[in-house]
Amino acid sequence: MSGGLSCLTLMKEDVHKMLAASSHLGTANCTFQMEGYVFKKRTESCIIDIKKTWEKLLLAARVIASIENPSDVCVISSRNFGQRAVLKFASHTSSTAIAGRFTPGTFTNQIQAAFKEPRLLVVTDPRADHQAIMESSYVNIPVIAFCNTDSPTKYVDIAIPCNINSSDSIGLMWWMLAREVLRMRGSIHRTVEWEIMPDLFFYRDETKEAEAEVAAEPVITESAPTFTAPTTTDWAADAGGDWGADTNTDWTA
Repeated sequence: MSGGLSCLTLMKEDVHKMLAASSHLGTANCTFQMEGYVFKKRTESCIIDIKKTWEKLLLAARVIASIENPSDVCVISSRNFGQRAVLKFASHTSSTAIAGRFTPGTFTNQIQAAFKEPRLLVVTDPRADHQAIMESSYVNIPVIAFCNTDSPTKYVDIAIPCNINSSDSIGLMWWMLAREVLRMRGSIHRTVEWEIMPDLFFYRDETKEAEAEVAAEPVITESAPTFTAPTTTDWAADAGGDWGADTNTDWTA
């Protein structure tokens, strides 16, 4: 898809980002549809060709940029790892996001309030978002999906090979797709670095962050109050007599 143009070639900085996010590491299994995107096979995982990932990313960005109304592009992620990235992508590209559970009948049942008629569907995981992909096949909606080496590609028109088991890889792929869409729309220039950081698209575990904040808080240790033992008093000496002595007193006298 780059067509030999220097402006569309894969930059060294992008390669470093993809390698740091482990976007090139696939699973141990590989389907025959995804064999063309595998660079090398190992016993524990398959190595995905990053150049082919970039080419399919440019193709998907061109398709998304060709939609006249940006809100007709529907981005979906039912997994927690991709919900933050989907919402960020929708906010920057003005598309429609469905983060969380996909309600069956969203594309086919016109009675329900959540009914939508998008022109393009972009999903994070074909296996987790199978309901949306199945309904898109009923109403002839093209599908773009991020696929791992073992992901099913049925009803998927454009498969972007990458590691979808890592939260960092998913966030980086959505960030790069949003950047390329904005570049092809002319919103940002290719010679200028996009001011949005990829970290904003990454999944953040709130429980771990809360635990880290609690651990980072300084522990205030208060000194225990000193206890002074009371002084013992000899009550027998103060009384000045023997309380146990028997005194014979004649009260009738």
